[in-house]
Amino acid sequence: MKKKKIIIYCAIGLVVLAFGLHFFLKSSPKDGFRLETTKLSTNKISTSVTATGTIEPITEVEVGTQVSGIISKIYVDFNSVVKKGQILAELDKTTLESTYKSEELQMQASKTQYEYQKKNYDRAKELHDQNLISDTDYETALYNYQTAESTYQMNLSNLSRAKTNLGYATIYSPIDGVVLSRAVEEGQTVAASFSTPTLFTIANDLTKMQVVANVDEADIGNVQVGQRVSFTVDAYPNDVFDGEVTQVRLKATTTSNVVTYEVIVNAPNPTLKLKPGLTANITIFTLEKNNVQTIPNKALNFKPNTEAMKNNGFTVQENPDIYHNLNENEKIIWEENGKNITNKRIRIGDTDGINTEITSGVTDKDIIVLDVKTLGSEDFAEDSSSSNSPFMPKRPGAERQQRAK
Repeated sequence: MKKKKIIIYCAIGLVVLAFGLHFFLKSSPKDGFRLETTKLSTNKISTSVTATGTIEPITEVEVGTQVSGIISKIYVDFNSVVKKGQILAELDKTTLESTYKSEELQMQASKTQYEYQKKNYDRAKELHDQNLISDTDYETALYNYQTAESTYQMNLSNLSRAKTNLGYATIYSPIDGVVLSRAVEEGQTVAASFSTPTLFTIANDLTKMQVVANVDEADIGNVQVGQRVSFTVDAYPNDVFDGEVTQVRLKATTTSNVVTYEVIVNAPNPTLKLKPGLTANITIFTLEKNNVQTIPNKALNFKPNTEAMKNNGFTVQENPDIYHNLNENEKIIWEENGKNITNKRIRIGDTDGINTEITSGVTDKDIIVLDVKTLGSEDFAEDSSSSNSPFMPKRPGAERQQRAK
């Protein structure tokens, strides 16, 4: 019984060993080495910066009052379309009219006194010139005349101020536009003692809006006036709006140790979909080039292993002179020509982080080396995963791929 078990165990061991040898031998690389190459291709290079901002009117005016009083009449409401010079509201004028009337009466009285003292001074001057009155009498007449003149001028100024304040009781629209907000009601008292209270907010033209965006300090260096912008708002998630950078403001804002700069984006709004206060998710295209010759950035970082390539039948022909006096717009790439690998100096332009523009040094016939692929890494893993082991589950599609081979 024991011999039978031993024979069975040995048979199982031999089967496992056979499958292991088959798995190992089948997965061993046959060619162990190949080059990944590419050629020049025509692509679009584009880089962008993302940020969030707020939709605002280009021109927005807060209308207030310079005098205190009770709102007696309001002629406009939210969303009212107004013209420049149109009456928006009126304050109660009773007190202001009374003040104006009082100042007018004081002005008339001071004018009468001024005219009297002027005539008296003219007579005193004529008599003094003839030495008919004393210097004291002349100086007294002059003093009374100058005092009356000062009082008259002061009352004229007070009357003018009272007239101006009376005019302030009528609130006019300073621009053509739309009333965005109304902060008062009829019968409400407004006090303008310390600051001018805001009664209305008027936007000039809602067909011309702007986005005030906050761009991170790490990205602001690439943002310039004139760059194209696209943005979306939550109110219309399927619509993409276009704009253009019109201003990059120098003043920084720091919030929770995050430094941002305000970027103003012109946003045409002919359909009036964009409303003041909407949050905009913007994309600023800091670089856009169409139909340029490019190669992957991977090619600029490739450096061949001379010994490894020699063992696989390749010859590395490296010219050390081309490394001299390289500037920031020049790079070294490697070109494949049969079994020869040769270095070459090229001139580059802009990059989007994936592809780099080539300005000279490469033709569309050149075969450019990107990387070295050796079986035993990715290719080896691919071969290993396709082995027919009875102890491992087959991956989806394995049989179909095997038939295709």
